[in-house]
Amino acid sequence: MSEQTRERIRAVAAELSYVPSEIGRSLSTRATRRIGVVAADLTNPFFPELVEPLREDLDRNGYRTLLITDHEQNPVEIGRLADGSLDGVVLTTTLLGSSLPEELSTRGIPYVIVNRDVDDIDADTCVVDNRRGALEVAEYLAGLGHCRIAAIFGPADTSTGRDREAGFRAGLASSRVDLPGTFVRTGAFAHATGRRATLELLALPQPPTAVFCGNDVIAMGACSAAIAAGLRVPADLSIVGFDDIPMSAWDIIDLTTVHTGIQTMAHIAVSFLLRRIKEPSTPVQRVVLRPRLVLRGTHGSPASPRQAEAGTRQGTVNPR
Repeated sequence: MSEQTRERIRAVAAELSYVPSEIGRSLSTRATRRIGVVAADLTNPFFPELVEPLREDLDRNGYRTLLITDHEQNPVEIGRLADGSLDGVVLTTTLLGSSLPEELSTRGIPYVIVNRDVDDIDADTCVVDNRRGALEVAEYLAGLGHCRIAAIFGPADTSTGRDREAGFRAGLASSRVDLPGTFVRTGAFAHATGRRATLELLALPQPPTAVFCGNDVIAMGACSAAIAAGLRVPADLSIVGFDDIPMSAWDIIDLTTVHTGIQTMAHIAVSFLLRRIKEPSTPVQRVVLRPRLVLRGTHGSPASPRQAEAGTRQGTVNPR
């Protein structure tokens, strides 16, 4: 078709306000150009930071993103993913015991697993080495001289919660630092988890001098609790998170954390999924990203008894 003819068609289409029918296209191409992204409650700032680069990459490749929320009280069902309205699925919140990956495989629906892992599933996957990241945090805190180190772990039914706990325990063990049961808390990846657990830890007869948190949102809750208790972070209490979501770098937060490469995970996941859609028989691909400890303003050496007494009622984070 000549360019002159193309322009005449475009002009007429604009005059008639013509919009191509996606339903018609899907009937002729047997493709909907829609990808379902299964994510948790978007009030957790981690998931918007993961979903947005997924959406951008899919959009650049001509796909629309359909966001499907996955709640603990109302988990996503296979019927919402296998009704023929999607060309593929991105799983970001899969639990360790989830049946979704196997059901998608059985139905021949292309999918990719990102952020969380699933045991004994042969699927395209991109995750970070959560165990290594948490191990490095434990060794670093021990190297600063902390002996009373507590942990607020995430849910045990997620690979992120399980692997970060395993790595942190291994790091403390290699550093010859005990982790007593009284110093361990577990909960959802939420601000309320960090705040509640930290207040409990600070009420102990001998409270910790450092707290490792299962993700950045828990860590922000821990910082809130420390301020409420009149402590200075990090002069009186060191707090370390995990994920390195953008707000962790805000000056008012300045959180020491573990960088997981959220955008990189998203880019790799989209490339895996699009290849799977075009070449269903291609070999399964798996990428495990190496984490990186990001040292900001919420960690330090344990305070001496005199320093701790002097700063008990200051109630500040990252005093300059």
